[in-house]
Amino acid sequence: RRFKQTSNNFKMGYGENDPLSIFKNIYSTILLIFSVICIHGLIFTKQTGLSENQPIIALVLLWVGIFWLSMIEGGQASHVGLAPIDEELFKDSHPTTYKITHFCNKGDNLDRYLLGRQFGVIFVVFCINLSGGPIADADLWGLPGWVQQIFFGTGFAMILFTCMVGQLNTQVNASICMIDFINNYISLFTFWCCMVVEFVGIVHSSYAIQLAIGQMAGKPIQSREPPKEGFTLLFFWARVLFSFALLGFSLVVTIAALLDGKTTMWEGVPVIVSLILFFGLMSVVGMLEGMQIAFFYVAKLSEEERGSNTWANKTCDLLYNKRNGLNLPGFMIGRQLCVVSCFFIVARVVTHSLEEGETNVLGLPDVVQNFLNLGFQGALITTILASITWQLVAGAFPIAFLSTPITYILLVICLTLEWTGICNGAWVLGAIFKKAFGYQLDEVYIGTPEERRARGNKDDSQREIALPVETGFHGLPQFTDAPKSLRDLAESDPEVGNYLSSVANSMKAGGSAAPAVGAAASSYDDDEVEC
Repeated sequence: RRFKQTSNNFKMGYGENDPLSIFKNIYSTILLIFSVICIHGLIFTKQTGLSENQPIIALVLLWVGIFWLSMIEGGQASHVGLAPIDEELFKDSHPTTYKITHFCNKGDNLDRYLLGRQFGVIFVVFCINLSGGPIADADLWGLPGWVQQIFFGTGFAMILFTCMVGQLNTQVNASICMIDFINNYISLFTFWCCMVVEFVGIVHSSYAIQLAIGQMAGKPIQSREPPKEGFTLLFFWARVLFSFALLGFSLVVTIAALLDGKTTMWEGVPVIVSLILFFGLMSVVGMLEGMQIAFFYVAKLSEEERGSNTWANKTCDLLYNKRNGLNLPGFMIGRQLCVVSCFFIVARVVTHSLEEGETNVLGLPDVVQNFLNLGFQGALITTILASITWQLVAGAFPIAFLSTPITYILLVICLTLEWTGICNGAWVLGAIFKKAFGYQLDEVYIGTPEERRARGNKDDSQREIALPVETGFHGLPQFTDAPKSLRDLAESDPEVGNYLSSVANSMKAGGSAAPAVGAAASSYDDDEVEC
């Protein structure tokens, strides 16, 4: 009953119904409605990229893209957040969610999904912008020049529409109603599409970067699958090399264009400043991308499992214990605004712009230059260096990712941006869809981590992704594949946990585990004598 009451407190339905929140909801929703009307006006007056020839096709592609983007964005929150949960807990109540998570939690499939999902987002957003993005000098209904400059010239209308309708409203629901959100065949289809995109290998270089970071950190990435051999190994590294070739070419042509002044960067900005902004803002975006993954990973863990690091505890307290738990979806809103703001500047750095009569970048053929003018190289760079790589690292070390002051500072900034209310329309849409589809908090179905622990329902499916930082015996070969009963025993019985830790430490040191085994045997012999 407690969770059902809490689940009804969802912004305009989520418990924050004070006058300021209501005002922000209203003005943000008005901005959204105005933006949607203007975008459709531009389409039917043939003033967007695709609608110049086919306005009906542009309209259909716009809404199909928005709908699918919303499923991809919401699905990520559910897949990542449910990874530590034993899927048997909702097998009967949510059969489609069970099908998805049962396969997603096998081996490294979650990483594969994240890889394919991110490039899928870039592709879908490209289609949305092609359909609804205004052409240069768009003029609609005689609106004042300053209004058209704000909403059309800067792309503000498309940002509000894409963020609130295509991304944030589903993230708001999926971040706390994970089980309900993906319990449908559209989510199942979306999941498999992302897996296919990953298989192609365009962004496989992210895997190599993840492995290198793990080695440098002294915490090698532990695959949840047997070592690759033969053709599987060759095919994997072939895709990695292919991806690195594409990434290297994209970086070269982007930096060359920047040095030659052939990008859309503001005039008068020194090249060195542009480069600092480029790599600095991509790092900020990368942190924000990694943070959302780490936050979803630890959302269903108990306080004990989150460790004792001061910054990690401060972050988790602010994220999960304040505002009745609304800071997690609130972060998603503020994060999206922060990411869009960073990408606005990054896009100016990576987008080519050649004046009439200028030579192509690096003397490339016209067909190649025309392709680069579309911005695909920027999408590839940001997807790999400012998104996927950070997500994979955060997925491998979620608690460590939370244990830095940078994470806490960025969390505060994102929550501050959310507080301004400019995207509060996402809360309104989220409340409407939550009511329409009957979404419930996950705790209604599976209880809190503490309640599951008390009942003996251990979070099982991917225990290894979060607990190695705490347990200390992750170095045991194949321990992540050990029976659930053994892992539960290792967690609940300190003697068993200490014994396994001693064996793991001995193996890591290159020593023999025999003394620990002998000591344990002696201990158990003593217990038998006492009995």
